Amino acid sequence: MQGRIIKQISNDYTVFAHDKTYICKCRGIFRKEGIKPLVGDFVEFHPDKKLIERILPRKNELVRPPVANIDQAIIITSLKEPDFSTNLLDKLLSIIDYHNIKPIIILTKLDLLSEQEKNFLMPMIAYYRQYYEIYENHDLEAIKNCLKERVSVLTGQSGAGKSTLLNHLDPSLQIATGEISKALGRGKHTTRHVELLSLYGGLVADTPGFSAIDLKGMTKEDIRNSFPEFRNFTCEYRDCMHVNEQNCEVKKLVLENKILKSRYENYLKFIGK
Repeated sequence: MQGRIIKQISNDYTVFAHDKTYICKCRGIFRKEGIKPLVGDFVEFHPDKKLIERILPRKNELVRPPVANIDQAIIITSLKEPDFSTNLLDKLLSIIDYHNIKPIIILTKLDLLSEQEKNFLMPMIAYYRQYYEIYENHDLEAIKNCLKERVSVLTGQSGAGKSTLLNHLDPSLQIATGEISKALGRGKHTTRHVELLSLYGGLVADTPGFSAIDLKGMTKEDIRNSFPEFRNFTCEYRDCMHVNEQNCEVKKLVLENKILKSRYENYLKFIGK
């Protein structure tokens, strides 16, 4: 029988098939061959033995959070407590683009900003809106609509408000939320496992939060190509890395403030420059 893994806790995988769920184990050979099933995987399983026998080909997968076959990634982005991090946001956007997943940014905690902070952050947000779909966390109807008929993963730094947003979308979920650690500037990890939740005609993965992520597996060229604003311009050299090359259109636009300086600086950090 074929089904889809919708939840994993330790070595137990909940498989959904024909309107029923089955809590399954994996064949021992998976461990020997280093194969790890992911939430979102389509699998062949034995419903009586409760045993996953084969993982079907994936269209994509993420390592952190560990999910597969995702249509879009919803990046919950706090503007304060924890503070807005262009470095983390740009890393997530780069990784998501690399995996051919559509990114959607949802901003949280706008109400905590002072006027001075708003004046600093809003022009940056306006820049991101040129290239990415962005909502505020109170735009619930728009967010519900973008979930329809898609498999979405919610991700972002701990304490940004992922579980809170899910509870606002569907209060019956009653997902535990945590306080922000004042000392560390980040939230407690309140989500302990990965699970696909049925929500507004789609599936949404609520995943453990995290405070750091790397670009493992991506080449410098992959990172360069994951910045959409870099793809819009033609430099003198076809393989321009936008670092030391002459007549680089991207560097020129950074100086003209047409490409956000923090984006370019993060790009240089990501490729080790």
